[in-house]
Amino acid sequence: MQRTLSLFLILLFFISSTIISQTKTRDEIDTKYKWKIEDLYSSVAGWQKDKELIEARIPEITEFQGRLGESSKNLLTTLESIYSIHKSHYKLSSYSSRLKDQDLGNSVNESLAQQASSLGTKLSEAASFFNPEILAISNSTMDKFYKEEAALLEYKIILDNVQRLRKHTLSKNEENILASFGLIANNQYDVYGIFTNSEMPREEVTLSTGEKVKLTSSGFSRNRTAENRDDRKLVFEKFFNNYGKFEKTIGANLTGHVKKDYVFAKNKNYETALEAALDRYNIPTSVYENLIEQINNSLPTLHRFLTLKKEMLGYDTLYYYDLYTSMVEKVDMNFTIEDGQEIILKSLKPLGSEYTKVVKKAFDERWIDYYPTDGKRSGAYSTGSEYDYHPYILMNWTDDYNSVSTLTHELGHTMHSYLSNKNQPFQTSQYPIFVAEIASTLNENLLNDYMVENAKSDKEKLFILGSYLDMLRGTLFRQVSFAEFEWEIHKKIEADEPLNGEIMSNIYYDIVKRYYGDDKGITVVPEYIKYEWAYIPHFYYNYYVYQYATSIIYATAFYEKIKADGDNAVQEYFKILKGGGSNYPIELIKKAGVDPMSAEPFELAMKRMNDVMDKIEDILKK
Repeated sequence: MQRTLSLFLILLFFISSTIISQTKTRDEIDTKYKWKIEDLYSSVAGWQKDKELIEARIPEITEFQGRLGESSKNLLTTLESIYSIHKSHYKLSSYSSRLKDQDLGNSVNESLAQQASSLGTKLSEAASFFNPEILAISNSTMDKFYKEEAALLEYKIILDNVQRLRKHTLSKNEENILASFGLIANNQYDVYGIFTNSEMPREEVTLSTGEKVKLTSSGFSRNRTAENRDDRKLVFEKFFNNYGKFEKTIGANLTGHVKKDYVFAKNKNYETALEAALDRYNIPTSVYENLIEQINNSLPTLHRFLTLKKEMLGYDTLYYYDLYTSMVEKVDMNFTIEDGQEIILKSLKPLGSEYTKVVKKAFDERWIDYYPTDGKRSGAYSTGSEYDYHPYILMNWTDDYNSVSTLTHELGHTMHSYLSNKNQPFQTSQYPIFVAEIASTLNENLLNDYMVENAKSDKEKLFILGSYLDMLRGTLFRQVSFAEFEWEIHKKIEADEPLNGEIMSNIYYDIVKRYYGDDKGITVVPEYIKYEWAYIPHFYYNYYVYQYATSIIYATAFYEKIKADGDNAVQEYFKILKGGGSNYPIELIKKAGVDPMSAEPFELAMKRMNDVMDKIEDILKK
């Protein structure tokens, strides 16, 4: 069964926010700024009653266990039961999760969330027979079933996907053995987390201000943007050289993770770990390979940005430790929630009245929980699993431009979920990570251009444009450099070549120097940057980070088409938002008018980046 969209969004789209003092209690916040979760249940008593009903229905799932291949009616009845029960469970889980996130210290709410989670495990266990039985049904029998029961066609993409993976599905006993290794599958990630977060010794430095700073991960993040350049240099050098002291240990640990990826892939009859990771959603490895090739072809655009940044900072030479320094002067831009709502509605106008009416509905009908309060979860997310109701958005609004941008981003996810739920049956309403960030990023592009067009001064324009370029550098080029490194270290293991911390450092250093133009004199990359790989936890996620880049590339391509072709391009783009999981993500993107296999989306993304730099240079000429 597909994972819930809300889980995807909470895992992928969790956005770190500025740590602020959460002094207000929830009771002190005006009701209009709090989400209306009573749309799901009017009381916990209603939730408990629903939970009991779902538990009572579990035997429906297994009624035809061992007999799915006997008749089309058995198969259809089982599918209808599974998805009907899961739909009720998603609603149940959403309610308890929203309650919990309002106040993480509330043990009653935590208990409800745990009960919902335990029930979800029971449902998964009950349905565990399903995939093996579907694999036992021949293609000819399945074709016969589709003719007999037309309603089965609504589940065809799900059934086809199970059968598509037949080659990579083992016998029941083999699958059980492989699954048992799941107990140790995350061991390297756990070791890395424990070591780097608690046991790894950390350097302490004294800044030019006299302040002593311990260079934990958060200490580094806070001080890598220090205004004093010598402070930045000191922070970078001490921080990464400290990781270098543990190059062998962290390298051995990451090597173990890479080997684990390959062992699991081989045992599932895949040639490579990359193929295994992408095949879940039928994404060919050529998408990954094309991403790295096209971004390497686009390095001149990155180099133009770095040269522009160097000039705007007034430096003769740009160093790697200057990358997190803002190229533009910070501007204080304050927005009330009502200000933000008005700006967002105006910025999203190009997507049409159907779209903005629903966004206004989200504002008016309290789909959003805005302000930080004591005990509330930090960051931001959008849910989408409340099929018969509406998504919810968690915010931590701080009256700044980042709050407006974050809400615009999350509304992209909300609209994707809303339109998918309205246009798809429940079983194909959930969509994968690969397309999830397209809607949110396209919204941000619209907001960015609206803010530039309506800026009160050139200073504001520069701030917005410069911030956008820094985001592109970090989300696009940096993430693809990570993806290239991850691919290279996996290829070492798959070719039966040695891999250790020293080899990883050399691979990483070569990639970074190439990306940032060290040999061209564009950016000086100090040698200690070769240890930066040891600081990145994403390398334990198994081919995950590339999706940050593909999403922003495809979103930017769609946005450029919308700017050029107007409503026709909007309607094409909506094929993704309304398509949910009705097709594989690559096919959905193609149907919407962008070919992920071609150079076009990359060229359009680079065009936008160059257009932004043109605007900055025009302003600077004044």
